[in-house]
Amino acid sequence: MVKRKELKDNDVEMSGTDPRVDGDDSDEEMDMVNVDFEWFDPQPAVDFHGLKNLLRQLFDTDAQIFDMSALADLILSQPLLGSTVKVDGNESDPYAFLTVLNLQEHKDKPVIKDLTAYLQRKANATPSLAPLAQLLSQTPIPPIGLLLTERLINMPAEVVPPMYTMLQEEIEWAIKDKEPYSFTHYLIVSKTYEEVESKLDAEESRPQKKKKKAAGGEKAERFFFHPEDEVLERHAVCVGPVEYTHKAEEGLSDAKRAFQDLGIVTKGSLILLEAGKLDGAVKDMTEYIKPPV
Repeated sequence: MVKRKELKDNDVEMSGTDPRVDGDDSDEEMDMVNVDFEWFDPQPAVDFHGLKNLLRQLFDTDAQIFDMSALADLILSQPLLGSTVKVDGNESDPYAFLTVLNLQEHKDKPVIKDLTAYLQRKANATPSLAPLAQLLSQTPIPPIGLLLTERLINMPAEVVPPMYTMLQEEIEWAIKDKEPYSFTHYLIVSKTYEEVESKLDAEESRPQKKKKKAAGGEKAERFFFHPEDEVLERHAVCVGPVEYTHKAEEGLSDAKRAFQDLGIVTKGSLILLEAGKLDGAVKDMTEYIKPPV
C-alpha cells in the first residue's frame, strides 16, 4: 500500500521553476510556476531508477567506485524510513530523497563495506575530519547513521526540512519497535563547489587572466549545493572536504557553468553530528529555509 506523507502544520506551498523544465533556459524565458510537491515513502516498485540516478549525482565522479544498484536496493529495503519528493504522483520518478542507513547494522554488506572504507580513507586524509576517522576505525564500527540526500538542481530547498522532520519521527517509531535505528552519530554525505576561471574565457583574454591569477592568491570561496548544509555545519562535531578519487575530465568545469560565467569544480563534503544535535539542527534549518511568503 502506497503511503502519501502528510505534512502537519508546516504545510509547504512553494512557487518556483518547475523541476521538470530544463534549467538551461535563459533568464528572460524563465517563468515562475506553482508546483505541487508530494512526499512519499520510498517505493521499491517504482523508485529504483530515479533513486539510482540521484545517488550517482550525489557521489559525482566517484559514483563509479560503488555498486549504486545495491545501494539503491538497500535504501528501498527500508520503505518505512525516509522520504521521496515527487511532482507527478507516486508512479513518477523522485526529484528528491532523504534516507538514513545504519553503518553498523549493514557492515557486512559489500556496498557498505566499500562505502565505509572509502569514507575512512577520505577522513584519514583530512585533518579536520580526525574525529570521524577515529569513529570509522573502531571495531566494531559504532552505530553511525549515514544520511544520504540529493535532489534535482532546480528543486527548491524548502522541500528539505519536512523530510528531516518526518525522518526524525520515523526513527523514533522504529526505536520504539526495537529496530536498529538508535544512533550515536549522523554522517551526512554532501557536495560543495568552487568557482574557477573558465578555460573558454581564458583563451579569449589570456594575458589579463594570467595577471589576475598572479595577483590573487586568496583561497577559493566554497559554495553549497545544499543550503541546509550551512546550518548542519554549525552543529557539527567536524566538517571536511573530500577530494574525489576520480578526477573530472578536462573541460568539465565549463560544462558545469550553471547559470553563470565562471566554471565550477565540485568536491565532496562530510559533516559529522552527534545524534543529540540533529533535533536542534533541523529546527534551525527549518527557520533558515523558510518558504517564500
